[in-house]
Amino acid sequence: MHAHGADDGTIELKTAEQFEAMKQAGKVVSRTLALLRSAVRPGITTGELDRIAEESIRSHGAVPSFLGYGDFPGSICASVNDEIVHGIPGARVLREGDLISIDCGAIIPTDPTQVATGRWNTRGWHADSAITVPVGEVAPELAELSRVTEQAMWAGIRAVKEGVALNDVSTAIDEYTRSQPRRYGIIRDYGGHGIGSQMHMTPMVYNYPVRGEHTVLTTGMAIAIEPMLTLGKNKTRVLADDWTVVSKDGSAAAHWEHTVALTPDGIVVTTAPEE
Repeated sequence: MHAHGADDGTIELKTAEQFEAMKQAGKVVSRTLALLRSAVRPGITTGELDRIAEESIRSHGAVPSFLGYGDFPGSICASVNDEIVHGIPGARVLREGDLISIDCGAIIPTDPTQVATGRWNTRGWHADSAITVPVGEVAPELAELSRVTEQAMWAGIRAVKEGVALNDVSTAIDEYTRSQPRRYGIIRDYGGHGIGSQMHMTPMVYNYPVRGEHTVLTTGMAIAIEPMLTLGKNKTRVLADDWTVVSKDGSAAAHWEHTVALTPDGIVVTTAPEE
């Protein structure tokens, strides 16, 4: 999920202990997404996926980061086909051949008594991740769109190092995407973000190089890296629900995201699958 409101603009640096809580949050998100991936099939509704997600997050001692955020009604964003991000889970039934991206966030609360009822503003430490999942058999170009988006994310993650310019991470995402035989729309209206004691923090993490972006990565920082690509152009519009972002040209989209921490012991992808 992406920032609706900004923080105070300073970059939060985490201690080793705070990173431990973030790693715990990352495990919850990664397990929840693994559960959702296996639940995706023709006939299931996005609302059912949302219920599975909330139950999984809370049963692992965490709180959903999205629920109630700017009045968002779900614990996941479920974006299908031409929906890029922020799809609201509900009655929509998944069909064979659909492509769904599922974005999920969790908070390890500072006060464990808040697990049962807590929402996005619970004090604690965050993790944020997204996967794109085919529903049954999908068209080859959809499978490839998802693969390229995921690999663009990993290209960005591999560029994360102490002392490296954040813009180099953005450039790596952009260059990988452009190196493909097919031209993809690289979404510019939305991007990644700093993360820690809140879900959305400074800095913004663009998926293409930006003039005047001078942030340097240092130990203590954590960022969510999340490329979004379409089979068409990069223009977007927001539906009447004020949340769901779709491609303006109706082309299919994919979205992948991981939370990456620059810990004292090195780079950790806190939301990486455990296997």
